[in-house]
Amino acid sequence: MENELTLKRFTEVRRALGFTQAEFAKVLGVSNTTADIERGRTKLSGKVVAELLRQFKINPLWLFAESDKQYLEPSNTSVIPKVVTVNSSDNENMVLVNAKAAAGYPQNIQDTSWYKQLPAFDIPLPEFRNATYRGFQVEGDSMLPNLKPGEWVLAKAVEDISDVSPNKIYVIVLQDSVLVKKIEKAPTSTNIILISLNETYPPYEIEPHQIQEIWQVNSKITFGIDATTEKGLLRQLQESMEELKSQFNQGNN
Repeated sequence: MENELTLKRFTEVRRALGFTQAEFAKVLGVSNTTADIERGRTKLSGKVVAELLRQFKINPLWLFAESDKQYLEPSNTSVIPKVVTVNSSDNENMVLVNAKAAAGYPQNIQDTSWYKQLPAFDIPLPEFRNATYRGFQVEGDSMLPNLKPGEWVLAKAVEDISDVSPNKIYVIVLQDSVLVKKIEKAPTSTNIILISLNETYPPYEIEPHQIQEIWQVNSKITFGIDATTEKGLLRQLQESMEELKSQFNQGNN
């Protein structure tokens, strides 16, 4: 019989990753379901432990209650975009990830076909050239007053975790969620502290390898009520771009 804490931790990992028992079994190469493992009827095999380490960086010592460190850090954490999208002319474009799509983004982050369902556009301004940008919809009120729920941020890809600044706002893609936060480095460890602007949400620490991508927010777009559909959203986006272009051209005159 496995240690109860081991079973609890195994179940915690599955729930945190958002898998059902059947889905988790498929991911780990176990037949049917992980229910018997979670109940202690089936031994947690070395193969399953190896898969948890390989796919999710779960520390085997943590799993067997011999360490408090849940994740094993790889030698370097890559936070660069896993997929870059291009338009029909092979020019890079900006994909828009709405709140609903964000729920599936971490799991589909390397699936090029998944991105095709998302609206994409091109911003013909020099500031948006020679870099990878993505648009994300803000969900929740943790970044009030600066960012309201439903607003959109346009964010530039960050290549390395060491490039983050405590004065900027970032979109952080974890293994199971997409968050908009400020980032600070923990003073006494390699951990990262995620900070909300809304003080009712306390800061919390994560380990660097939990991060899949980081995007630095450099502008936001607020849409009217009729942008609830993707057509409405793209129309308003085009109008906003025309306005931006005219402001930009006036500024250059």
